[in-house]
Amino acid sequence: MKIPAVFLFLIFATVAVRAGAAPVSKEPKTTILPVSSDSLVRVNSTNQAFDFFRPWTKKAPYLRRGLGVVLPGGQILVTAELVANQTYVELEKAASAEKSPADVIVVDYDCNLALIKPANPDFLKDAKPLQLDSDARVGDKISALQFESNGQIADTPGVITTITVAGYPLDHLSLLTYRISAPLQNREGSFTIPAVRNGRLLGLLMRYDARSQTADVIPAPVISHFLADAKLESYPGFSRAGLSFTSTRDPQFRRYIGLNDDGGVYITEVRPGSAAEKAGLRKGDVILAVANKPVDQDGNYEEPDIGKIPFSHLTNTLAHVGDTVNFTILRSGKHETVPVRLAGVDTEQSVSDPYEFDRQPRYLILGGLVFQELSRPYLQEWGGNWAKDAPQRLVYLDAFQNELPPGRGKIVFLSQVLPTPNTLGYENLEHLVVSKVNGAPIKSLNDLAKAVASPKDGFDKIEFEEDPTFIYLDATEIENSKGQLMQDYGIPALHNLN
Repeated sequence: MKIPAVFLFLIFATVAVRAGAAPVSKEPKTTILPVSSDSLVRVNSTNQAFDFFRPWTKKAPYLRRGLGVVLPGGQILVTAELVANQTYVELEKAASAEKSPADVIVVDYDCNLALIKPANPDFLKDAKPLQLDSDARVGDKISALQFESNGQIADTPGVITTITVAGYPLDHLSLLTYRISAPLQNREGSFTIPAVRNGRLLGLLMRYDARSQTADVIPAPVISHFLADAKLESYPGFSRAGLSFTSTRDPQFRRYIGLNDDGGVYITEVRPGSAAEKAGLRKGDVILAVANKPVDQDGNYEEPDIGKIPFSHLTNTLAHVGDTVNFTILRSGKHETVPVRLAGVDTEQSVSDPYEFDRQPRYLILGGLVFQELSRPYLQEWGGNWAKDAPQRLVYLDAFQNELPPGRGKIVFLSQVLPTPNTLGYENLEHLVVSKVNGAPIKSLNDLAKAVASPKDGFDKIEFEEDPTFIYLDATEIENSKGQLMQDYGIPALHNLN
């Protein structure tokens, strides 16, 4: 996946706020207590991503610099983006420039948070850990903290303008989000910026729009959820119900579905294998309440001290994986209560992986034909306009993977052809989805590797979903040319199936 360099959040477009997050009238708290530089450390991360066009190699390394927040227990909180695909992480004290290598302990790219820890246990002995501030409200004044080049804290005042549920950078999860207004400036090491209130950590900035001078903040309640799960033996990630819905504001639509209650939203999709599907929720059910909180016609409920907010806050931020949340629904004219045991998302079961960090992409090269499994990072290699510029057949399969038949498995496709004597006449083939190899259905690269181990009459027959519908490769020639292929193209291994 292409990850921009330092100051990524400064160029991200701000995510549109979902409807229903009305500000709450409240007298703002104006007292801002100072935060010591001993509560923050510079984090220097050397990152090196894999090249999805040439999955056997990496791209050039680059450096990201940000701020880490010291937490109780000798751990440091940063955004996951700061350490994505890291090869070396170093901590640096702002005042003394003392340094220590660091290890990434837990990282969650969905919520954009990571915990790191210094290799030297004495590095943080004089640090002043920050506590979390989970009581912020719309109108509260805050401070966004950065370091000047001399190690002094640059304190930029701001104000919370909105509290809602919004999508996080990977567009794979929506969680509680604070929107703040603050006139931030580019400063060295500003990839991660803490926001504080009354001397406590309010959250970490994950997006900033310099034109409107607004930022989206990962708030303390999300951080608290992450830290609680990080203490578990196996980090479970954030929970989801796994459904989509539409508003019921249209009075004719409400009459059509027999909805006489004041609120409620209509379920349009229940994702296969999701917590909602396992609990028995179905397309056409009307959600009236979640966790005994009445849901209005837009899917919002009233959260004390915040106001109206999407009910996904109850299932994604407040609840944890394994918790059971009751859904009150209308089905066939009757009210029912359906307990939903929430679960995380198993990306291994995704048709197209939403992201791939910290690991080499899977691939298999057969006689010069390069086969890969479809993923969002592969498509994003086409740049910021990838949804239009990437191969449209693959974009479609990624976007509508939930509508594919159950058990479809991974999308295995021919990504490119390396010219060799075995691929004469096939040089222009690319981005073709594989359906069968030697008569065996292909639902993963492992299936492909197993199928080519049993050629038919000395040939491998590869079938595609598009023209040409099939091609043949001489299995003996492929085996005999492996060494030459690796030497000619500098490929260390002809497959990675891990």
